[in-house]
Amino acid sequence: MAGVIRVKHMFLCSSILASNNNISKALSRLPRRGINVTAGNLSSSETKKKEKERRKRRKEIEVARETAEAVVKKEKRRTRSSREYEIGGDGEAPSSHVPVMLGEVMDVFSSVWLRSFVDCTLGAAGHSSSIIQSHSELNHFVGMDVDPVARKLAHFHIDSLMHPTLKASIVLKNFKYIKSAVADTHPELLDVGVDGILMDLGMSSMQVNNPERGFSVLQQGPLDMRMDPQASLTAEDIVNTWPESELGRILREYGEESNWHSLQTRIVKARLTGGLHSTGDLVDLIRRMSPPSRGGRQGWIKTATRVFQGLRIAVNDELKTLQNALYSSFDVLSPGGRLAVISFHSLEDRVVKQTFLDILGFQREETSTEMSVKPERQIEESIDKELKEKEAWIKQTVISSKGVILTKRPITPSEEEEKLNRRARSAKLRVIQKL
Repeated sequence: MAGVIRVKHMFLCSSILASNNNISKALSRLPRRGINVTAGNLSSSETKKKEKERRKRRKEIEVARETAEAVVKKEKRRTRSSREYEIGGDGEAPSSHVPVMLGEVMDVFSSVWLRSFVDCTLGAAGHSSSIIQSHSELNHFVGMDVDPVARKLAHFHIDSLMHPTLKASIVLKNFKYIKSAVADTHPELLDVGVDGILMDLGMSSMQVNNPERGFSVLQQGPLDMRMDPQASLTAEDIVNTWPESELGRILREYGEESNWHSLQTRIVKARLTGGLHSTGDLVDLIRRMSPPSRGGRQGWIKTATRVFQGLRIAVNDELKTLQNALYSSFDVLSPGGRLAVISFHSLEDRVVKQTFLDILGFQREETSTEMSVKPERQIEESIDKELKEKEAWIKQTVISSKGVILTKRPITPSEEEEKLNRRARSAKLRVIQKL
C-alpha cells in the first residue's frame, strides 16, 4: 500500500512540473483534505508505527497539492521567457557578476533607435556594456549608482567601450534624482527625452559578498545595510532605537514575516542586555527562536532572509524611492522611449506594476461614452497588433493615450537561466513605453 501511494505521489509531482496543461488534471485527482487510507476504523492490532506511516503519507499528498496549486498560480501571473540563455558573448564561463535576464533586456531595446540611454542601477555595468556594444548609434550614456565601489568598477568597463561619438557620464546619485543627473551631464536630453532607461533592482554580488556592508545572513559584519555609504540611518539604529510598533511593522510589511510579533518582542528585549550590533547577533537571536526540527533553508535561514530584507528596505526607504524614480524616469523618456525594470521580490514588483498603471491613468480614468471609446479602441488594437508583429517577446499589452505597458504579465527568466544563475530565480521584468 505504502509503495503504491508513494508512486502515485511521485507521478503527480512529475506531472505538475512537466506542463501546465497537466496541472489541473493532477489537481482534480487529488482529494481536498488528504486521503482515507483505511477501509474502516483502526483495529486494536494496528501498531503506532503503521499509524505514523499513514499520517506521513497523508502529509505527502497535501504537500503535493500545495505545490501544484502554487505552480498554477505562479504560471498564471507571469510569462516565462523562451529565449536561449547566453552565459557570455563568446561562450566563456560566467564571471562573479552575471547580469540577470541580459538577453531579455537586449530584446526590449533591440527595436529602439537608442541615441540615449540611462542605467539607473549601474553596478558593474554588465547590462550597459552589452547595450553600448549593440547600439552603435548611441551618443549619450548616463550611469547612476550610490555605491562608490561599483562606480569605480563601472568606469573601468565603460571606458574600455568608448568611441568618438559617445558621450558617457557616471554619477554617484540615487536613481530618484534621474532628472537632475540628466540635467547636469546631458542637458540637451531634457528637451528631446531619453530613448531607453533600465533599472535592475537586485543586490549586486559586490554588496552581498562584502561582510562590512551587512547584507548577508551568512557572514559576520556590522548591522549596516546602507546602499549609500554616506547615508546616516543603519539597521543597527532601527533594531536598537526605533519604537517597538514601528519595528513590528517593518518585519510584517517589508519582511513579510509571519512570526513578526515574536521577533519584535525578542529584539526589543535584547536591548535590555546591550542590544544587537552585528549581523551575527541578529542571526543568533533568530536561530534561537527557530525550532530545532526545522534547520537549514526550511528554518532560520529563511526567517533571517526575510528579516534582513525588511530592515534593508526600511534603511534605504526602497519602496518610496522606487516609486518616485519610476515617475521621474517616465517623465524624461522621449516619445517611443522605453523604461525596463527588473525586480526581485513581490513588494518591488507590486510597486512597479501599480505605478505603471497609475502613470497611464487607469486609477483616475473617467467613464467614456461609446461614441468616444470606439475610435480609441481601434487605435489601441492597431498599436497592439503592430507591436506584436514586430517583436515576438511582446505577448499582452495595456494601452492608454500616454503609453503602453508592454508586459501585462511580467517576464521571468528561462528555466535554463534559473538553473545556471541562482540570482535570477525571483527576477521579474516589466516594461513601459511612452507614446
